[in-house]
Amino acid sequence: MRLLAACLFLMLSTTSALPGAWPRERGAGFASADARLSWPQDVAHRWHENAFQQYYTLYVEYGLTDRWTLGLDLGRSVSGDGKTVVFLQYPLRNRERGLQATAQLGFGKISGKTVLRPGLALGWELPKGWLSAESVAEIRTDSGLTDLKLDLTWGVTFDSGTKWIMQLQTGRPWASEEFARAATSVVVPLRGQLSVEAGVTWGLHTDENLGVKLGLWKVF
Repeated sequence: MRLLAACLFLMLSTTSALPGAWPRERGAGFASADARLSWPQDVAHRWHENAFQQYYTLYVEYGLTDRWTLGLDLGRSVSGDGKTVVFLQYPLRNRERGLQATAQLGFGKISGKTVLRPGLALGWELPKGWLSAESVAEIRTDSGLTDLKLDLTWGVTFDSGTKWIMQLQTGRPWASEEFARAATSVVVPLRGQLSVEAGVTWGLHTDENLGVKLGLWKVF
């Protein structure tokens, strides 16, 4: 995990969230909202006070131009505190084939503290899916204290339009231990550009919880 965090720091320092590596076209957008529940993997701990947790997220991207994308990210931060972040992202490399790279700069609040959030997303399109690495640094403007996050994703798109997403989520909050968890979900088209997502998470390192999520995707 220390090597992973070091790699993330190098990536951020050379380009300076978690949006994807592919920019939105002008006037096009994407929105997702979900509810997430978690509880301890150890059955004996599930009856403790505050063992059960729940929170909600909202994520929106909108193409201001073919290169500039405006976004809103509401939910839970790397440290687990509530967040509200507005961001802009711009493609560093946007080609029909090969590596895609996008830089982001966000500004907002985490647990009432003002933060800057630089980020970098890398992506590779596959014949029926994609690979991506998405990183952010959440920097408190009053103290410089920084939380780091890196997510690695493999997505598969089936002929029906259904997507299967597998993810390794890692982070290093400044006030606690680094963590890693595995996540997988299925996104199923409902009608038009609306889809439903259902998934599970499992803590791998210092995260001893398991979780489920249910949400909606909308392309517009």
